[in-house]
Amino acid sequence: MPKNIGWIGLGAMGFPMCLNLVKKLSSDTHFYVNDVVQGFVDKFVQEGGQTRIHACASAKEVADKSDIILSMVPEGSHVRAVYLTPETGLLASNLASKILIDCSTIDTGTSLAVRDDCASSHPRARFYDAPVSGGVSGAEKATLTFMLGSASSNPDLPFLQHLLGLMGGNIFPCGGASLGLTAKLCNNYTSAMISVATSEAMIVGMKAGMDPRVLANIFHTSTAQSAICDDWCPVPGVVPGAPSSRDYKGGFKIALMKKDVGLAVETAGRLGVEVVLGRPGLGVYEEAAADPRCEGLDSRVVYRFLGGREDWREGFPEEVEMRSQETRRLVREARERGL
Repeated sequence: MPKNIGWIGLGAMGFPMCLNLVKKLSSDTHFYVNDVVQGFVDKFVQEGGQTRIHACASAKEVADKSDIILSMVPEGSHVRAVYLTPETGLLASNLASKILIDCSTIDTGTSLAVRDDCASSHPRARFYDAPVSGGVSGAEKATLTFMLGSASSNPDLPFLQHLLGLMGGNIFPCGGASLGLTAKLCNNYTSAMISVATSEAMIVGMKAGMDPRVLANIFHTSTAQSAICDDWCPVPGVVPGAPSSRDYKGGFKIALMKKDVGLAVETAGRLGVEVVLGRPGLGVYEEAAADPRCEGLDSRVVYRFLGGREDWREGFPEEVEMRSQETRRLVREARERGL
């Protein structure tokens, strides 16, 4: 493994991802970090160990001092700034044969443009898109899924899998440049639409008098089963650890889901694919992200935006919840045994 690692972007995802590398790599590995928010850098230096972590004033300085550079920033414009800003961007450095890994979720056009500029300016350097899924909790627990814009025959792949494996549990080579981002946008588009459908179905069932825990159990054992219902249920109190049960705090913010659905719809249009759920679904996330009741909260807050009842527990006995949890436990154990 390289002994000098660069990291740009220490926000909600980048901070715990990089911190996992610090904890898992040998004590003689040094990290060179940069973020537009100086407070994030100062906090990371403090938590990561002051002797191994070095604050840098620019992306170029990170690249000058590192053997491999990873970035995790919010949007395509930020990626362009990190890589392409004259004199202070990554490409202003002498990259030689260094590896650049961008974990941001952005549009494929920007990623390909940055990759092309990198190849033109530094032919021996290699640029990879490697967006992630799993949210902040996955970043903290190092259980992220990485969707890597690389062919399975790429000679860099064993190294990339080892490095990214320190931050995630699944690394999928998706075939080539920008296809990691394509996979991420397809995943988040699907997740977003399932969240809306699950919210609407729950609202219908509850309006008819159903306990949402019973309905969630039915989904869990039937064809409506999904991680959204099982782990991220939009209805508060159905899954105790879900953001919805913490007033939608934490998780994947509604504004980020709006961005990703927009990018997915844009990509579909560019490819000539009609997505019949895309425009209406995007409209839901655009309106919810601007709603003061939902702004800044987990994306499953669409349940609140759609008019879902949050005080439903007042009308159902606790023994129903106990039976619900027991049913889910039995089903989970049966699946683990392959039944």
